[in-house]
Order: sequence, then structure tokens, then C-alpha cells
Amino acid sequence: MTLIGFHASHEQVAPSRLLEDVRLAEAAGFEAAMCSDHIEPWSHRQGHSGFAWSWLGAALATTELRFGVVTATGYRYHPVVTAQATATLASMFPQRFWFALGSGEHCNERMSGTQWPSKEQRQQILGENLDIVRRLHAGETVDHHGAVTVDRGRIWDRPPVPVEMLLPALTPGTAGRFADRVDGLVTVNAPLGDLRVILDAYRDGGGTGRTVLQVHLCWGTDREQALAVAREQWLTNVLGPGLMADLATPEEFEAYAAELGDRDLAGAVIVSDDPAEHVDRLRGFAELGFDEIYLHHVGADQRPFIDTFGDAVLPHLP
Repeated sequence: MTLIGFHASHEQVAPSRLLEDVRLAEAAGFEAAMCSDHIEPWSHRQGHSGFAWSWLGAALATTELRFGVVTATGYRYHPVVTAQATATLASMFPQRFWFALGSGEHCNERMSGTQWPSKEQRQQILGENLDIVRRLHAGETVDHHGAVTVDRGRIWDRPPVPVEMLLPALTPGTAGRFADRVDGLVTVNAPLGDLRVILDAYRDGGGTGRTVLQVHLCWGTDREQALAVAREQWLTNVLGPGLMADLATPEEFEAYAAELGDRDLAGAVIVSDDPAEHVDRLRGFAELGFDEIYLHHVGADQRPFIDTFGDAVLPHLP
């Protein structure tokens, strides 16, 4: 059985509204939820960016769902702070919280004033941070002097069962490089062949944990309406992984998106007014072997999507 979860998009919905949305998603039959950790949206039209850690505490306390978050450390957050934040949530809500620790994006980390490193440098920093956070969660006192410095770091409140640390990866290189150092893999929808290569790289690299897929989709009462919503809200998000990681401001994303059209959007977002088509596409992802699939409706108004998918999509998924 593949778990079907709800993706809570802080960049598109105000945190108080998003808290109500995730309650509605639970009532509609979604089995879990996840979110990302951003300090700015990708466009002015998206227009929000609540603080994920505050929101996660409230969401875990007011639902019975399991939650995950995709985050980064070493820039805005020191790895000891990330270890403390994740251990605290996992201590309060045992076995209901996981996090995916990535190499970061310039749009989130530029405010720290750090010169943005190359991808290879970011991955080297990620390797250090994975080790630091893992050791802190194990109860060690950590001294570390590398790209990141830790002076006798330690975490006092830790959960009885160690919190799961997953890896967000958009390429097979990243998926394989850190596979044996994490408890699972998170990636996003792509052509089935590309996803199969990422999954194989993760397994070949020694990864044995669960695999998670975030699916960007858009449903509307008719196809043109759904396409218009996706175009308005998500065209800034269909750039290549390297460019997405390196752009620094919403204005920069908007400038690049001005050159894009519906063909670019079609490769990144599943747009359809037909629930049966969404069922077919999601079954294809499940058949690849993903353990969990989180659905992200890229519109700002989540309730029609939640109601429709609760009635016409979730009951037909494996």
C-alpha cells in the first residue's frame, strides 16, 4: 500500500489558513502531510512564507497526522539549531515527525550573508551537516571544524526513538552519494524513466529506507481554469534544478518565468480537470515503488482540491 499525503505549501497560503487546510485534508482521508521550509516565496503572486517550525508544532498538536519537512542547514540555521528543532518536535510527537536535510537554495539562504557556494561545495557542506545532526541526535557532544564549526554542541531533549532524517534529491548523483547516510529519500515528480533512475541510484548507493515522492498537480472545474491557476502560481517553479537553487529573489524567478509558457509547465505540473486522469498518473508513480506520495495542488485555494480528491481520487489509489 502506498501512503497518500497532503503537501502544505507555505509559499502560497497564509499559515493560519494552511493550518485549517491540513485539518480538512485529514478529514478528507489524506494519511500524512509534509511541507517545505522557506523564508520567501518564489513569486509575488504566491505571496506567503510562514515559518515552518512554528507551524509544524501547531499542526502536529491539532491533527493526528504524521508530518515531514524539507529543510537545509549550515546557512540560516546552524546544524545544532536544526538538530535541536527536529529533536524537540520528535520528542513531543514520537514517531510522527521526519525531516529531509538538503543542500539549500540561494533564495532561502542569502539573508545569512554567506557567499553562495557552488553545488559541489554545497554537497560537501551537506555531508558534514548530515554527520553533525546524526551525532547530536545520538546524544554525542560534537566538536567539528570544517566548512561548519561546532563547539561542544549537544542536544538535551531527544526522542525515545531517533527522528528519521531523509535526503531530498533531484538527481541520481545526489541520491546515490548520500544514500547510505540517511533514513530515506524524497524527490519530486518527473518522467517515470527519470524517477526510476533516481530510485535505482538511491538503492545502488546503499539506501534502504522509505522513498517519498512529492507530486505537483493542479485540478480545476475545467481544464482551462486549472491551467490558468497553474500558470499564475507555479510558472516560476518549472526552471531546472541548478537554476532553481541559484536564483536569489522572487524578482529573479519572475524574470526567468516571463520567458516560459504552457509547454514548460506541462513537464512539471499534472494539470487536469478529470479526477480519473489524476488517479492514473498517481498509480503510475506508485507502481515505481514509492512508499509515500504527497499531493501538492499548486493553487492557493486548497479546499475544492481537498474535497474533490477526498471523494474521487483517494479511494481509487493503491
